[in-house]
Amino acid sequence: MYDALKRGVGAGAVAGVAYGLFVALVATPAIAFAETFEAGHGHESGIDLVAAAPSVVGGGLFGLLLGAAFGVVYYLFEPALPGATDTRNYLLAAAGFVTVSGAPWLALPPQAPGAEYALGSDARLVIYAGMMALGALACALSALAWRRTEGTATVARAAAALLPFGLVVAAAFFVPTASSSGPIPDGLATAYRGLVVVGQVLLWMTLATAHTWLLDRTAASELTIPRETPH
Repeated sequence: MYDALKRGVGAGAVAGVAYGLFVALVATPAIAFAETFEAGHGHESGIDLVAAAPSVVGGGLFGLLLGAAFGVVYYLFEPALPGATDTRNYLLAAAGFVTVSGAPWLALPPQAPGAEYALGSDARLVIYAGMMALGALACALSALAWRRTEGTATVARAAAALLPFGLVVAAAFFVPTASSSGPIPDGLATAYRGLVVVGQVLLWMTLATAHTWLLDRTAASELTIPRETPH
């Protein structure tokens, strides 16, 4: 467990740096540009490295925490994940994205700065937590369906594994509407949501890639047979 935690933190450090750079070089200027509409302007803003520094640090710390959790979860649930080491890492990363971001965003999509929500913060928190739980459940049912359909055609197994995610999509239609309004044009708001999604995908993909590399490195070191000292 300690080794798994160390690998997770190491992978999280790499992912956190990548995510922090994305926030500093891409997301922060986009947010600054969006905020000009809230102020009634519309001019382009450059990259303010001083203002971006807290975001970079925050992204790095978030990556560390996420990596620690990733390493522990991989250690506990590795036998239940299908495929080789790299496949298991990317499947777990996909499950993490769906649970933490993907499923909740179906009900509460990311909103650009200045947006006013139709629901209060307490209601949004309940919806977000509920969609996270449903996303985790769908991922677990998907893995179970894949294992239970072993021996059948690959297409049938894939269909069975994807079926539980229909619960998440269906639930998004039944939760109270969480629409919002603001001064930012619809096109820019959509682009901002896409930017947030790209950042999260980058974070999880980098985390899975770094964790795979650390696992391969550990396995290679364990297979190394030391030479015997001649007598």
